[in-house]
Amino acid sequence: MSRSFISNPDYLYLVGKLSGIRVTYSGLISLIFGLVSVIVGLLFTLVVTRTLEPKEYGTWGLIGGLVAYASIVEPMISNWAARESARGVRSEKTAIVSSVLFSGLGAVIYIVAAFFIGRKVDVDQTALFFGCILIPAIYVNRIFTAINLGWKPHVASYGQLSFAITEIILGIVLVHFFHLKIYGVIVTVLLAYIVSIVILGAFSKERIKGKLKREFLEKWLRLSWLQVYQTIGNIIPSFDVTIFSVLTGSVIGLAFWSAAGVMTNFVKNSSPLILVANSKLLQGGNSEYLRETLTQFFYFSILFTSLAITFAKQGLFMLNPLYQTAVPIVIIMSVQSFLNNLASSILILITGVEKVDLDEKASFRDYFKSKLTFVSTFFLIQSAVYVIMLSIGLMLFMTSTNSRTDLLIYWSIIALISQTPFTIYSIILLRKHIGIMPDSASIIKYLLSSCLSFGLAYLLMNKFLIYKNNVFDFFPNLALFIGIGIGAYLIITYLIDKRTKLLFSAIINEFLP
Repeated sequence: MSRSFISNPDYLYLVGKLSGIRVTYSGLISLIFGLVSVIVGLLFTLVVTRTLEPKEYGTWGLIGGLVAYASIVEPMISNWAARESARGVRSEKTAIVSSVLFSGLGAVIYIVAAFFIGRKVDVDQTALFFGCILIPAIYVNRIFTAINLGWKPHVASYGQLSFAITEIILGIVLVHFFHLKIYGVIVTVLLAYIVSIVILGAFSKERIKGKLKREFLEKWLRLSWLQVYQTIGNIIPSFDVTIFSVLTGSVIGLAFWSAAGVMTNFVKNSSPLILVANSKLLQGGNSEYLRETLTQFFYFSILFTSLAITFAKQGLFMLNPLYQTAVPIVIIMSVQSFLNNLASSILILITGVEKVDLDEKASFRDYFKSKLTFVSTFFLIQSAVYVIMLSIGLMLFMTSTNSRTDLLIYWSIIALISQTPFTIYSIILLRKHIGIMPDSASIIKYLLSSCLSFGLAYLLMNKFLIYKNNVFDFFPNLALFIGIGIGAYLIITYLIDKRTKLLFSAIINEFLP
């Protein structure tokens, strides 16, 4: 490790100040705010799905894919910003300015991709190009999120919540009342990003008082190959929406896929626990708390996955009765999202224990042999396998069926099959590189508790739930059965699992005087 780095007084001061991150407190705050954000975001999605036609909603899904392509250069700054913020390196101002500049390149990538893809698909090309205005806001939002994740991890969830609240308020005005349709959706999301940026900027203002330093940008550009390499593996999976749209010549199928994706968003809500733990690792903390964090990750992941599966039909009905045929897709993709979330979380922790970037004299070879490159290669191989399987599979299935629903189900099955072996291997890597494993006995208890509690909720719901097309009439009745499932899960796990008792006690100690 470079002595010139660790002797930096700013670094020593900040590590001393920041190493006190309370993992339980920050993790739970992030999880709670993240869950509230998902619920509020669901309200915005309800406005969108109940207002837009399937073709328009599919166009919105395609815009999301194009945004992923435009983000290929964004991690070149934000990934290093998060690591350096956690370690007390005052590079935040340079990172923000650089991110703004790089967003111009992202916008160019978006426009080029929209031009070529728009010619192959039956889509509103004007709306497709209009979506380009989101790129600068996304870049800046992510850089502020990265800075806060490294410094005060739970603050990032404040930005997420402010985004969701702004989204629903403006969505009701612009999309529902003014009937601006997809253009209203784009403007709403843009303004929500701006509000989020203001909130995140306010919390991180004391971290961006430093000077602009060319050496930071030079370092990031010198190591850009690593971030681009990593980003390629993260972006390749987003090719799936383009592949499906081009092969079918329509974006209507994406509307059903996007609706299913809304339901599986709950599954990913346990990720903040891992992000907080990773920030602690980056700051130099030991890994003693990781076993408990991973076990808590399973506790909440199983809960959220059970919610998505049990209430798949009812959730899609709320979005729009047209999308109810996507129930099998939600069920399959919930399992796939659980496995993907688990693998991604493990790999994040593996990068957290890597110290190569602390050495200012680290060579290309050092970085190439590091866990940072290994993890990037892992994602790249996984992504390539998924996209190749999807391309071949869809072309084969299209020769035997014209059903859009069948093709979407095949798509979800391919995603699950391609994900499973990589998740299994990531668990092996967890033991190898970090040397800890979650408590398997507790995980089995969580699974059994989930089957009992949500099985009960499902039986009662099928017998007593009355479907009403008006969301405000339907949701209160549905909420009762959701409450039964969640309440039963919490009670059963509390009664049979010691770790859950300790978790509840930790929550009380953290949040109550």
